[in-house]
Amino acid sequence: MIEDDEPYRDAGRETGARRRRRLLFRERKIPVRMLVPNFFTLLSLCAGVTAIRMAIEHRFELAIGLIVVAAILDGVDGRLARALKAQSRFGAELDSLADFINFGVAPAIVLFTWGLTGLKGFGWIAVLLFACGMGLRLARFNSMLEVDKPKWQSNYFTGMPAPAGAITVLLPFYLNGLGLVDVRAYPLLIALYTLAMAFLLVSTIPTFSGKLMGERVRGELILPIMTAAAALVGLLVTYPYGTLSVLTLAYLATIPYSYQRFQQLQREWDRAHPTETPSEPVAASSTAAPHAANDPGAQGEVKRGSS
Repeated sequence: MIEDDEPYRDAGRETGARRRRRLLFRERKIPVRMLVPNFFTLLSLCAGVTAIRMAIEHRFELAIGLIVVAAILDGVDGRLARALKAQSRFGAELDSLADFINFGVAPAIVLFTWGLTGLKGFGWIAVLLFACGMGLRLARFNSMLEVDKPKWQSNYFTGMPAPAGAITVLLPFYLNGLGLVDVRAYPLLIALYTLAMAFLLVSTIPTFSGKLMGERVRGELILPIMTAAAALVGLLVTYPYGTLSVLTLAYLATIPYSYQRFQQLQREWDRAHPTETPSEPVAASSTAAPHAANDPGAQGEVKRGSS
């Protein structure tokens, strides 16, 4: 919006009442660093929308690849916003919108066009509930950002985070790509699995986020971590279906452990703070409160993380 320094009069001009325009950005010149995280958010949104097109054209491999790229960019924009101190309400809202398209709508369209068209109405209901669950999960995440909680709870999400939900719900496609079994021959199982992932999105099951693990890294671990990241990229490019299958199954296997670990830590916290009311397990997540990027006109600091 173009800023106008001159105040203007409203319909009651004769009263002499003067009002100023409500501006999106409060300053005439915005630091470039405030825009950088939003560029990554827009790139992820472009990837998600293009994945929908690829699914409609039955180019499913490209669609899956674009959703994975969107998930990676979603993790990058939030960290950039925090590193550059470019968090804002504008970036947070943009990030939430992008997350719903990338991780709710795009996977739903891919699954339906790939393996659920044979079920017709029931297949559509399954992916519809998944998309609705993603929207509800994001809304709950954003509404609970201001809830006070112990720092250790920030290491856990409430329910499955949005990027993980998008990657895990596509597990039937990965398994089918391995060629070991024709998963598309069992559309009912695909639909039931999709409904199970929708349940995990809206559930209150604590899932491990690892957010606190990234606060500090020991110097001797930097090179091994970078090597492991390069190896992961190489595996994703060379053996995409096998790598995504292993990562998805490993992530799902950690959910019972994360739930048990959370309950243990909650009991220890309750014993150490008997007079305090325990807060609900919520974790700041990629795209956080919403996943802030940059509106210098926003009031107060806006958190950002994986939703």
